[in-house]
Amino acid sequence: MPHHKSAWKRMRTNEKRRLRNRAVRSRVRKAIKKFRLAPIEEKPQLLRKATSELDNAVRKGVIKDRTASRYKSRLARLLNKLQKEAATT
Repeated sequence: MPHHKSAWKRMRTNEKRRLRNRAVRSRVRKAIKKFRLAPIEEKPQLLRKATSELDNAVRKGVIKDRTASRYKSRLARLLNKLQKEAATT
């Protein structure tokens, strides 16, 4: 346990941030999972929702911007691939 007053404060702050980070990361994961499991008709608006959640996580410092860009790129590529397949069939 901490011995200094400032260390106690750091401990409280770290716990608050940890809980906030978990909540934000959970929202991001849920948005991505919803997008992947949704039918093709709902995917475009769910992509916007997932993108928004990723941007929010970057703004709060939970994930890095390049990580978010990578996720967004992969989701967009998946959507384009599925739309192309749906158009040909």
